[in-house]
Amino acid sequence: MRVTCVQPFSGDPDYIEVLHTVAEPFLKTGYDHLLFSYHGIPERHLRKADSSKAHCTMFAECCTTCSPAHATCYRAQCVRTTSAFAKRAKLDPSRYSMSFQSRLAGEPWLEPFTDFEFARLPKVGVKRLLVMCPSFLADCLETLEEISMVGEETFLSAGGQSFEKILCPNDHPAFIDFLANRVQKWLSDSAL
Repeated sequence: MRVTCVQPFSGDPDYIEVLHTVAEPFLKTGYDHLLFSYHGIPERHLRKADSSKAHCTMFAECCTTCSPAHATCYRAQCVRTTSAFAKRAKLDPSRYSMSFQSRLAGEPWLEPFTDFEFARLPKVGVKRLLVMCPSFLADCLETLEEISMVGEETFLSAGGQSFEKILCPNDHPAFIDFLANRVQKWLSDSAL
């Protein structure tokens, strides 16, 4: 039996194009800020995945300072996805940010926390918020309930005026094409 692992596609131009295609109608609406919310993980997971043991979380700019550790660093991959999407969508750097959702108590998790951002952003003048969850390929309880329901309630209660969650790729034709192309490539490569 031969097992092949799919490599991370956080910066893959085809995946970024899928995200942009899904988000484009939302980006055309009036909004003040786009929050990229990624699933959180404990900070220790970043350090464990860093084979050098000298890069991840060791300094503030570790995710934007070139390193082989990025190949296995989840946070660096989130930064890469956000940067690639922002470049593709021509976003103003002052109008988007990243956060992390779904943490558990007991140890440090990646920050800033999405739920804290929902309460903070209206206090700094963000009234119309778009939220995107690029690490989720399909909407689920965490994107629908945690973000779309509880998140919206938190944001509006804190003084926000409008909240819109951009859909995950789900069954969007652009995502289905992306997956089909990946399977075709895998099958072609497997024949070698």
